[in-house]
Amino acid sequence: MARRKWRKKESLETDIMELLNLTPMMDVFTVLVVFLLITAVFTSITVMDLSVPTSAGGAAANKPNFAIEVIVRKSGLEIANGKSVEAAIPKKDDKYDLKKLSELLLALKAKYPEKEDATVLMEPKVEYDHLVQVMDAVRGAETPLFPKISIGDAP
Repeated sequence: MARRKWRKKESLETDIMELLNLTPMMDVFTVLVVFLLITAVFTSITVMDLSVPTSAGGAAANKPNFAIEVIVRKSGLEIANGKSVEAAIPKKDDKYDLKKLSELLLALKAKYPEKEDATVLMEPKVEYDHLVQVMDAVRGAETPLFPKISIGDAP
């Protein structure tokens, strides 16, 4: 009778070892890892060089006092000269009119060809994607307009 219990214990141990055979699961994970590495999408991140305006402007005494500011508001876009608003561009169909902005910036570039810097100011709670689209329009797609962009909060 003791011999029978020993055989049951031995067969129980072999059943457990067969259940714990991890080789097929390791094979599946190996294939899964290789598949995920092959099908992974590798993205590239574009970095834009920006400068933040400072309050100290010691070297600005010889330069003209004209500044180009594009203000992104919830109601639309504004182009200012640093002191007053030059042009206001309302939204069209709840979207910013970037084409009109580009036209006005082209006119400013023709008037001030040596000017290379501009400031993009943004109101709070305006989507980040709109800021990027406006910065692209200020920088210029076909012709370079104002490649040196500073960003800040709208007054």
